[in-house]
Amino acid sequence: MPFMDAFNTQAYHPRLLVVDDDPRSRASLRELLKDSVMELATAQNGKDALAQLSTGRFDLVLLDLCLPDVGGHTIMDFISREAIDVDVVVISGRVEIDAAIGALKRGAFDYIRKPYGLEELTTTVRNALEQRRLRQANRHIALELEHSERMYRYLVDASPDIIYTLDREGRFTFINDRVSRLLGFQRDQLIGQHYGELVLEDDLELANHAFNERRSDGRASRNVELRLKRSADVRHPASRANDPMTISLNASGMYLQSGSSERPGFVGTYGVVRDITDKKRAESVISYQAYHDILTDLPNRSLFQDRLGMALIQAKRNKTELAVMFIDLDRFKLVNDTLGHHKGDALLQQVARRLKRCLRQGDTLARQGGDEFTVVLPDLHRHEDARVVAAKFIDSLEQPFDLDGHTAHISASIGIAVYPDHGETLDELLRNADTAMYQVKGEGKNGFAFFDQSSREMLDRRTVLGHGLRQALALNELEMYYQPQVDTSTNRLVGAEALIRWNHPTRGLILPGEFLPYAEENDLIPALSEWMIDALCRDMPRWSRVDDTLKLSLNLSPRYLDRGKIYDKLRSAMSDHDISPDRLEVEITENICISNPQHAIEQLERLGQLGVSVAIDDFGIGYSSLAYLHRFPVDTIKVDQSFIKAIEDEDTPYPVVLAIISIARGLGLHLIAEGVESEVQVRYLRAHGCTVMQGFLFHRPMPIDEFIATIDRKAQQHAEPVPGKPMMN
Repeated sequence: MPFMDAFNTQAYHPRLLVVDDDPRSRASLRELLKDSVMELATAQNGKDALAQLSTGRFDLVLLDLCLPDVGGHTIMDFISREAIDVDVVVISGRVEIDAAIGALKRGAFDYIRKPYGLEELTTTVRNALEQRRLRQANRHIALELEHSERMYRYLVDASPDIIYTLDREGRFTFINDRVSRLLGFQRDQLIGQHYGELVLEDDLELANHAFNERRSDGRASRNVELRLKRSADVRHPASRANDPMTISLNASGMYLQSGSSERPGFVGTYGVVRDITDKKRAESVISYQAYHDILTDLPNRSLFQDRLGMALIQAKRNKTELAVMFIDLDRFKLVNDTLGHHKGDALLQQVARRLKRCLRQGDTLARQGGDEFTVVLPDLHRHEDARVVAAKFIDSLEQPFDLDGHTAHISASIGIAVYPDHGETLDELLRNADTAMYQVKGEGKNGFAFFDQSSREMLDRRTVLGHGLRQALALNELEMYYQPQVDTSTNRLVGAEALIRWNHPTRGLILPGEFLPYAEENDLIPALSEWMIDALCRDMPRWSRVDDTLKLSLNLSPRYLDRGKIYDKLRSAMSDHDISPDRLEVEITENICISNPQHAIEQLERLGQLGVSVAIDDFGIGYSSLAYLHRFPVDTIKVDQSFIKAIEDEDTPYPVVLAIISIARGLGLHLIAEGVESEVQVRYLRAHGCTVMQGFLFHRPMPIDEFIATIDRKAQQHAEPVPGKPMMN
């Protein structure tokens, strides 16, 4: 049947009010309803909607929650307060669970999220108007009951609700046919039976006060929720035989004047039973989702805090211990960035299942968000019990994870705080467990630790260092160091890698491995990257007067590359300092190529158009792929120092190193070996075709003045290089 044909009659002409500040939404709804006989009005803001609702009659309001002046919830409160007879369907782009709960609590017929499907919208509007029509029919039934028994029975049996009457003892004297469809009982089976035969046993006490109502005035039972039994012969498509039906009950006493009595006598009860099972089920789902993580089905932060609060009350009352654990997954970001968020979500689900198997029935595992989990272990007898659980967690994560054919390895860092030794409040225990977890992170990850005061002091130092890094940018405490790259076949400098250092006012020189994690946490990576570009472009003209052939490489964070500002920043800095682009090379990690390949290609191709070359740093330690080397505009491969460090014998083959050298040679790429520290490594690399190297054997990273002096000294050396042995500094 075409949409709204059911309402194209002279007897029923629904009036709809569309409240939306988006003119496109209003236009699309008008286009949808143009072929029906419905009357459509629109309001472009909340004030307009309130004015029209105050003066006009409407059957249905299609209401957007996010309006520029008066919010949708406020409009619904106005409808309720003024007792306006209109139904509301909320159509909103808001995804918060509180928005949906707030709308349903205010009596909304349904809640549709934007963007919605055509079928979803039309079905909802049809159902809302149909329900309204049925309610109007019920009111008509109530009026006709006073005039015609025949009309009464016809209309009552067509009602979507169960309508019944009871005698003074609570036995059914009438019940309509709706009971057969909803509960599976034939009306003849129930006539003469007590209402208690239908009521679930746990609800009988409440039913005794409501089902057989004697009051008939404003104190009569209204919207009392009960559960009724279903027959094994139930035919209702959405119900099962042993699944009770939740109802909303309205009941009122019936009185008749008898004989010469001055007061009417009580003769029974009249009631209406509405099936609200689906509504209660929907409310239950919404409530469950409000307190559970949708991805892992674990309790979320709110529910965890409720359970921890209850566990603390019991621990204080029973004088027992409890433990709180804070779990952070190691290397999860690498999996998420390289294999994608879909695989990352699958990994989190598998982790949740493994961790849950390690717990007792009364323990709680919750997901805090991201790759962080929390655990509460109530009723502990000793600290060792928490240690045993933490060890089980670590063991459970040792086995690899299968992500649709991709194998992933992760571990966890676990901090433990025990009540009452490590805190007596919820906030103290969570904070101290988090602190202990950071201690494990700092000591190499993949383990667990109990909170102690040294952990707190370490975290305080981390916090101070994080705040100090912002000041370092403003106070010019940062400095660029340069590590030369040597062509061992000529013993000449061919380039250098730019490395950032922090000249801390009290701690002295701090290496990037210590302060870059804080930069990541505080979103300072873009600012640091731009400072590095400015600094090296400022330094380059100084050594160019001595040697204008050296190529400078700069290692930039994936986060900075993702933001897409590197092209404009490099172009501006090179222009300001008159730097030729062929003197610069940008180093990236190969994981950038996999996490978002198309975006990375676009950014790197723009650098190529600028004249800047690209190197893949730490090649071989990530998810290497020849396909990416073919697709990406790469000029240089840098062999990771972990592979170079393994070279201890000139006569032993090292397959990974040989494979990388072969890849570079086959693709015509430049090759640089990082971390060279021994003459054996030099001879092995040279023998197999890799001649350009950097490492402590040649030069350590050095400040600009020392770097210029080194360039000058090398430029003045005219001795031939000794084959197989580099000239040392």
